[in-house]
Amino acid sequence: MGKPISLSIAGRALPIAVKRSGRARNLSLRIDPNGGSVVVVLPMGVPESEAERFALRQRDWIEGRLQALPERVAFAPEIEVPLLDLPHVIRHEPEARRGVWAEDGVIHVSGRVEHLPRRVEEFLKGEARLLLTHHARRHAARLGRRLGRVSVRDTHSRWGSCTSSGDLSFSWRLILAPDWVGDYVAAHEVAHLAEMNHGPDFWALVEGLVENPDRARDWLKRHGPRLHRYGSGT
Repeated sequence: MGKPISLSIAGRALPIAVKRSGRARNLSLRIDPNGGSVVVVLPMGVPESEAERFALRQRDWIEGRLQALPERVAFAPEIEVPLLDLPHVIRHEPEARRGVWAEDGVIHVSGRVEHLPRRVEEFLKGEARLLLTHHARRHAARLGRRLGRVSVRDTHSRWGSCTSSGDLSFSWRLILAPDWVGDYVAAHEVAHLAEMNHGPDFWALVEGLVENPDRARDWLKRHGPRLHRYGSGT
């Protein structure tokens, strides 16, 4: 890629990230869920200079979408965050010796307060990895498929992914959603172990693994963006 480019919006420079796509036929853009950048998708063969011109033409749309983004919620003492869609209050307990644990609607955090945001995020990532691995293994066993490595990341454009070698990756933020939503995403990615596409056979597999997948897809469409407001977003 060429030199970094940015767009001036509401008095601040907004970075423009350029991505190439062999499947894209037209230029498109989206807002990073954290409001930190604009992502312009370029078809192959389109000059990178078109990305900035395209973003400039969409300035009003970008500004409107930025204003509609939910406010960030940093992990801090007495802040409420959802855990499996149930409200939990973060409580700093510096003298405790148990690390970080959740109990009765409270996320307890020991240690120094300056480490609290990182420790809460690490705790949530660990819980997400355990739960999504459990769901993925269960679904893979039902399909008789070999499951590779399961990891969690802070992905913005997708909730899960599956490689041809059977490795699965999920957004750790699914731990903030209802359990049946994470179960659906796990089933979706496991189904790719058998069908690396989104054809009728793929969707038949998904529907055989979870009840009412449309309900989970609708939940993510309506509520998914707000999951990205929590934590550092890095």
